[in-house]
Amino acid sequence: MNTKTKNEVVVSIKDLKKSFGTQKVLDGITMQLYQQENLVVLGKSGTGKSVLIKCLVRLLEHDEGSIVVDKQELTNISEDELIQVRKKIGFLFQSAALYDSMTVRENLTFALTRSSEKLSKTQIEELIVEALENVGLPDAIDKMPSELSGGMKKRIGLARTLVVKPRIILYDEPTTGLDPITSDEISHLINDTKNKFKNSAIIITHDINCVKTVADRIVMLKEGKVYKEGTLEEFMTSDDSYIQSFFK
Repeated sequence: MNTKTKNEVVVSIKDLKKSFGTQKVLDGITMQLYQQENLVVLGKSGTGKSVLIKCLVRLLEHDEGSIVVDKQELTNISEDELIQVRKKIGFLFQSAALYDSMTVRENLTFALTRSSEKLSKTQIEELIVEALENVGLPDAIDKMPSELSGGMKKRIGLARTLVVKPRIILYDEPTTGLDPITSDEISHLINDTKNKFKNSAIIITHDINCVKTVADRIVMLKEGKVYKEGTLEEFMTSDDSYIQSFFK
């Protein structure tokens, strides 16, 4: 995808700062996410990648700067306004974060009823079946999370995200803890999701194989700042030693 032809900005972050005590985690981050783009945020552990996306949905409150999601500035908005913004955003947690005491069906039902109170039982069932088919696990509908492999949990987590049809998806280390084959399947599923639903995504990862599969564009963080921004090709061909250390 050429992002220059997809110039609608769906997320704009400007001069974002976040500290924990005396530790600066985000130190003036500025970046944008475009419509129908997979944007990878890359960096070593502790560079603020996960903090960044948690600030984006205000699971963490940033100290300074601006976050605009779908033309809505998130600073100082009301709780009701924040809820409406969050309905546009799907968040796939690193652990998949399924409710252990609920079946797959119940996990997805919970997500749907939280996002809309107007759906009938028939509509909910149809949406759940569709979401599970989209991730290739329709037969898992009545399984418990304890019956699922790590890769299946990631897929169900994505189904729970997709079932509410978000405009933006945030992936936090989507391939962590998975074997190479399953990691590759999840990476391709991220691409399939974008192509089918025309959504935009920010993908936090240090898995270079995942980066090579999903990235339309990359933002690299270092010491709480944007170190480099560009295409996968620009990163792959860079002679910068720090960047090369990731792509060896």
